[in-house]
Amino acid sequence: MQKKRVYALYRVSTLKQVDKDKDDIPMQKQACQEFISARPDWELYNEISEKGVSGFKVSAKDRDAIQEIQKEAVAKKFDVLLVFMFDRLGRKDDETPFIVEWFVQQGIEVWSVKEGEQRFDHHVDKLTNYIRYWQASGESIKTSMRTKTRLSQIVQEGRFRGGTTPYGYRLEKQGRFNKKNHELYEIVVDKDEAAVVRKIFELYVSQGYGSQRLATHLTEQGILNRKGSNFTNGTVNNMLKNNSYTGVLKSGETVTDIFPQLQIIDPDTFEMAQNLLQQRSTKNNTERTAPLNTRGSSLLSGNVFCGHCGARLTVTTNGKKYRRKDGEVTVTPRTRYVCYNKTRHKHLCDGQTGYTVSKLDKMIDEVIHRLFERLNDLPKEYIIEERYAEQIAEIKLQLTTARAAFQAHSAEVMEYEAEVIKIIRGESKLHSGLLNKLYEEAKEKAAESEQIVLELNEKLKNSEEMRVALSKRFDNIKSWSDMYEECGMETKKMILSHIMKAVRVSRDYEIEIDLTVDIEQLGLLIEEPVIVEMPTVKSA
Repeated sequence: MQKKRVYALYRVSTLKQVDKDKDDIPMQKQACQEFISARPDWELYNEISEKGVSGFKVSAKDRDAIQEIQKEAVAKKFDVLLVFMFDRLGRKDDETPFIVEWFVQQGIEVWSVKEGEQRFDHHVDKLTNYIRYWQASGESIKTSMRTKTRLSQIVQEGRFRGGTTPYGYRLEKQGRFNKKNHELYEIVVDKDEAAVVRKIFELYVSQGYGSQRLATHLTEQGILNRKGSNFTNGTVNNMLKNNSYTGVLKSGETVTDIFPQLQIIDPDTFEMAQNLLQQRSTKNNTERTAPLNTRGSSLLSGNVFCGHCGARLTVTTNGKKYRRKDGEVTVTPRTRYVCYNKTRHKHLCDGQTGYTVSKLDKMIDEVIHRLFERLNDLPKEYIIEERYAEQIAEIKLQLTTARAAFQAHSAEVMEYEAEVIKIIRGESKLHSGLLNKLYEEAKEKAAESEQIVLELNEKLKNSEEMRVALSKRFDNIKSWSDMYEECGMETKKMILSHIMKAVRVSRDYEIEIDLTVDIEQLGLLIEEPVIVEMPTVKSA
């Protein structure tokens, strides 16, 4: 008697379910082999294992094992496909039932140790087959939801959800045990690594170091990563984007409040870093106001533009030679902000070609000093309360306008609804298609204006947050004011980028300055024109 050739398929969804010592799937394998041994007319021909493959998330066309078995089925190399349970074939209700049916159509018997043979002799067999995988799919969804919910609960409790511990933290046991009496690891700040994280953010935000320069700096300082290797610019870039340094934990869409004991970087510093990252992105090059790098002796780098054509000004340096009476030649360097359009495409710009760096920088430096003087002359409480009152008044005005718009759009919706009744009665002069279009547009406008009303009401309800935000902005600017005189050029450039979005300079050194939101909201604008007298330099 010729025996039926059997292929056995074993699958586990996660690598944790794999026996690490034997590197196989012992429970499924044993059960299938015993099942085959009990049938004298069966013979095991092949065993195929899938390790760490989700039958719910991964499609059959992306599973090598299923693809291999289907090819063998077409080639008539086996007669029976055996699994421990049918869900080992998959858990996708819109795919797996049809895979099972495909094997049967190829003349392959499909068996499960636990559920027997899947046949398709009657219409009810197809229904049973589909219901089985519909239930398996539902179980996978519920399992996924339970897992996500539990992970969310874990991070909300301030505990580590698993995975790789971010640089700056470590895991240590602190006396907490699970239900199996195993002591659990807690995430804590690593003092030495946290110091490196703080240095990275400080150099990035305060001195404008890029990720590559930061990586080089760490290497030069002999600071290595956990693996004992040099930091790369990619690693540094990822660290700058890691919100966990502010003391929050994340699992999926769940982001917790700040846990003070886990905070390495304050939220304001982190937010400034994100703004810099966004500005320095190549896709935002035209809107960039922060310098790409802070090397060089020019104060304005990245946020100075031609007032005539709008092109970004670049810094150029050249030297003018002078021959002294003793015959020695000296070179006096000349550094200028130059308009690219004027030098390369004169028809695009009617302004002057360039502006002396020392003169323009001195004018901007004077503006910064005046701004900081005004900041120091006015008490913090006065500025905060005045600007807070102005913002509240502005929100109330916007709310009045939004409410009026909402009422008008709502009335319009009611008019169109009344017109629908007239159309039904044959009394309306409007075409039903036109009325429907007008009605939908009115509903959309009403919904938009209602949303604006809700948002403005929410702002008023949480108005104290505005006061706190203004206070933080004041403190940030005050800290820049205190350090401006003593800091180096790199830090000055970064301070300037936090104060001025753009500087536009026109013929005869007429300047126009766009201040950042922080400065505008504190009302520290300097209105007076800036005039700087430069000493005349005579050649020897």
